Amino acid sequence: MAVLDDLSGFEFEDVMEDVFRNLGYENVRQADRTADEGRDVIMEEVVDGTRRAIIVECKHTGTVGRPVVQKLHSAIATFDFDGPKRGMVVTTGRFTNPAQEYANRLQQNDDPHPIELLDGEDLREIADEIGLDLYNGRIEILCDETLRPYDPAVDVDAAVAEAFRDVENIEAADLPETHSSVTFRPVVAVTADTNAVFETSVGVIHRINDRTRFVAHAERGQPQVVDEDVATLVTENFHATVDLDTEQFGEVFDDVEERRFGQTQTEYKEWAVERLQQHHTTTVTYTGDNNVTYNKTCEPNRSDISVQSIEPVYLPEVRQTTELQEYTYPYEYYAAGPSRVTAEDGIHQCVHCDTSGVDETYTYCPNCGAIACSSHIKTERLEGEPICTGCAVTERFALKTKYFYDEENLEAFREEYADMPLHEKAMENKWLAGGSVVATVLLVVGLLVIGGII
Repeated sequence: MAVLDDLSGFEFEDVMEDVFRNLGYENVRQADRTADEGRDVIMEEVVDGTRRAIIVECKHTGTVGRPVVQKLHSAIATFDFDGPKRGMVVTTGRFTNPAQEYANRLQQNDDPHPIELLDGEDLREIADEIGLDLYNGRIEILCDETLRPYDPAVDVDAAVAEAFRDVENIEAADLPETHSSVTFRPVVAVTADTNAVFETSVGVIHRINDRTRFVAHAERGQPQVVDEDVATLVTENFHATVDLDTEQFGEVFDDVEERRFGQTQTEYKEWAVERLQQHHTTTVTYTGDNNVTYNKTCEPNRSDISVQSIEPVYLPEVRQTTELQEYTYPYEYYAAGPSRVTAEDGIHQCVHCDTSGVDETYTYCPNCGAIACSSHIKTERLEGEPICTGCAVTERFALKTKYFYDEENLEAFREEYADMPLHEKAMENKWLAGGSVVATVLLVVGLLVIGGII
């Protein structure tokens, strides 16, 4: 079986577009298939600071002769580009001797439009380099780079210590050691151009000229576009990747998991094109020559969308859990060295209600380990320390509820309260004691009644 036998000529052009993109060429795109004038793929390269256009002819055939190379040479000369130009012929088969001689002569004569020839043997070498399955035209994801899962300048628990810094009544130094795990999640950063013009008898009614860049989770199943802040984290840190060495990271984290890319790079490209088609589809209202109003759905063709790059990388998802007595506090974030985006914050969240967010005030309860909002934190009567409403033992004194760590503290205060003079008992309800004389008298009378004195 010859390589790529099952592909049509158009499918072969699709594959070569992906191949050239993976080889680092820029602005890779296909020419109009209905009238390509000998040009199948157009792309650019920068050599010594000069941008050069490359016009590619793709031939899914056994043998390519001299006329194909000559035709491409003419097409290069007429191609509109402000700068140097060269050509390339790619085939799944081989080139005849006259074809090779013609291309060699262009090179030797320093022709302004030289042509490079790539045959099936060259494609095999390229396939090994970029992960191309020659028999089905799919390009696999080859990636062993990850964003940094932690900042090497600080301890791996620094993020958790920073999060606890906002919680009152607990010091970061008093925190127990956290359990840290990291999952390396595959993502792809896609850059694509959409250029489309929609015309009717009245002229152009809609135009799309847009460059889109987005990041998507690339595990099994349908790709999912990440949130904007996560996308920014990824794109701003592509320059600072490191090798994904699970053994090395296992010395830092308690658990390490590496997930695999769920689809081929080719499939991510097809998904991206379909997504952009849907994104740019819109209904335009215009007035015809007969003054009648029309609605037209403008949907870009697949050929209007050119995927410029698909960059794979692993995104570390770090999960750290802290055990504080009866409670476990998870803190999960996407990491890129010192930068991170929080995915789950179980620290800035009241254990007794839905209050959450870093703008609230939270206090640690040393009695049970709860972190609670201001509505669920009280002051323990004997110790004068915070206690949450979830674990406190309560009883009313001077018509006011008091909070205690346990029954032993409550009993100790009962005895203390029993020995208090009336004016001190009244002070246990500061609101009444500090109010009107009538309120104070009523309070004292109430206490006397409760005490069985009157």
